[in-house]
Amino acid sequence: MPQILITNGAILTQMGWIDSGYLWVNDQKISEIGAGAPSPAQLAAVDEVIDARHCAMLPGLTNAHTHLSQTFMRGLAGGRPLIDWLKEVIWPIQGVISPNEMYLAALLGLVENLRNGAIWVTDHHKITATPAHTDKVLQAARLVGLRFTLARSWSDRGKNPESPESILADLERLFALSHEDEHIEIANGPLALWRCTAEALQATRRIALAHGSTTHFHVSESQDEVRMSLDEYGQCPVAWLNTIGVLGPDTQIVHAVWVDEAEIELIARHKVPVIHCPVSNAVLGSGVAPVPQMLARGVDVRLGTDGPASNDTQDIWETLKAAVSFGRATTQNPTVLPPVEALKLATGGKTLRSGQSADLIIVNLNNPRVVPVQDLDSALVLGTHGCDVRTVIVAGKILMRDGRVTVVDETSLYDECRAVIKSLRKRAAIT
Repeated sequence: MPQILITNGAILTQMGWIDSGYLWVNDQKISEIGAGAPSPAQLAAVDEVIDARHCAMLPGLTNAHTHLSQTFMRGLAGGRPLIDWLKEVIWPIQGVISPNEMYLAALLGLVENLRNGAIWVTDHHKITATPAHTDKVLQAARLVGLRFTLARSWSDRGKNPESPESILADLERLFALSHEDEHIEIANGPLALWRCTAEALQATRRIALAHGSTTHFHVSESQDEVRMSLDEYGQCPVAWLNTIGVLGPDTQIVHAVWVDEAEIELIARHKVPVIHCPVSNAVLGSGVAPVPQMLARGVDVRLGTDGPASNDTQDIWETLKAAVSFGRATTQNPTVLPPVEALKLATGGKTLRSGQSADLIIVNLNNPRVVPVQDLDSALVLGTHGCDVRTVIVAGKILMRDGRVTVVDETSLYDECRAVIKSLRKRAAIT
């Protein structure tokens, strides 16, 4: 692995920002960070020097919830509420997509995340018709080289249910496969509470815990879901999850748009992470999650773009600004999520330091949306777009250099995606 020296850029460290400094990547790790210029001896010792003048170096971002298959459903679902959106567009396409089409959709979605500076992506993988569909997603993830969590979705009730036995067997298969690649993790991914039985939720969570993993699922995204839970169980979704004993730091709740004060208290008490998808929730008209109230209770809030069928992009910077904007608008409080705190939602609170894995991005701040940069956190949180990400490095490997993806031929990938979409839509009867 080549040694890389990045110079002249602002660096986000444990002690705050270094306005201009250098960062040395050696043997997949950050070996040194310093202010000012490196020495001539340091410059002579490395294989590559990257000039980050007018740029910021920071940890790669995390997209904590998406659906990569939906890259092939982008732009088809406008003007539909969530349940209609699922029945009329999403489910028909999911029902006919082939393993090779799944591979292309996943590869396209991962390249989009890479270009936006997300170096850790959680795919709530919905298309599990055959093991080959899932394996193709893992193949795409290995090729791109991002850190990747595949949350294997399932439902044992409703449309096209799986048997609990087949769900548990495939989870075990995938957990065994995940040991082959240090960049890939497997998680338990129930679709939504109204599609899952309590027994299956409990059993799959036990398997995930046995493998040191997590359970990742949609909860209280829409008012319809809350009504269904009240009608069937006499409880709101989070309260019901507490009743069946599946709340904990290992259970990631996605959306939590329609949670009340009592449910927020349960989430905080059980240290449950919440994945906030503000752009998707707004586009679908689902509502705005009470994130300021959650943060006030100490809830671990992370950001997700959600799938391209409901966002329609996977630009985590757009999601970050939306989280700040909606949080302030709903509380009418401009002090909610100051930029220095908001940036932590996208980085997971990480900073760059010597000895850690070299997972970082270089962001161009030499553009008219942020110049003159008077506060680095504000420039990144409120003025940056995904297109400003210049270079992405994961475990010391450059996956994108100066805006050019190095791990796939993008032109060929886009041509292949355009070629298959017409056939896919025809088979799904999507006009």
